[in-house]
Amino acid sequence: MTRRPGFPVRLPGSAPLPAVRRVGSGAPPAAPAAPAGLGLDSQAVRSRMVHKLAAQGIADARVLAAMNAVERHRFVDTALGNQAYEDTSLPIGWAQTISKPSVVARMIELLLAGRTGADGRLGRVLEVGTGCGYQAAVLSHVASEVYSIERLRGLHERARENLRAFRLANVHLLFGDGMAGFAKGAPYAGIIAAAGGEAVPAAWTDQLADGGRIVAPMVMPHGQQALIVLEKSGGALRQSVLEGVHFVPLKSGIA
Repeated sequence: MTRRPGFPVRLPGSAPLPAVRRVGSGAPPAAPAAPAGLGLDSQAVRSRMVHKLAAQGIADARVLAAMNAVERHRFVDTALGNQAYEDTSLPIGWAQTISKPSVVARMIELLLAGRTGADGRLGRVLEVGTGCGYQAAVLSHVASEVYSIERLRGLHERARENLRAFRLANVHLLFGDGMAGFAKGAPYAGIIAAAGGEAVPAAWTDQLADGGRIVAPMVMPHGQQALIVLEKSGGALRQSVLEGVHFVPLKSGIA
């Protein structure tokens, strides 16, 4: 078994601030207690969103349960709170967006695709593009560990604040260049990206475990993005191209 890296760590070329922030400790992944009521904190609001996801074809019960557990409105600006459970992307600052719930659920379902450990979870996962932290929170319910890397310092800090209340002991936030992955956490059972480039970086395939899977948007020859699944088996890679998507561009470096 690969030894988990110690904390804090720093990625090559990153700023002096500790690159990894543990979101919590000692408690299993769980969303904070939601007060009863009819507002955004109501369980009924999330349940309606989940029912719509199921109607759209999301069938994995683990994914639906995770989407039901995480309060999406905690990750968007208060002024946009009334749209938090609609199937739409929303701005989160720094010219970035939080993905549609249906896209988050779809990509995580593809990442899992029946592959789990003895505890019913996927193993260690690398998320490229933390954004506001929402997808990392959902992943925490279906993966044993989540390493989430963000290249924009402001978003890295925002995600840390957003996730603080959730006390997710298995989520580790990194500030650094996502195109380089995070070798100290490898190998990964899954890698999921929230930005699309013209090719999957070699660092990601190198850090992917045999039997692992990458789910990411990629720019196709016609210039539009499509969702791709890249599977690694016996050192060989097999790529599947799925539906069209629209994500922000994949960029190198930090800002």
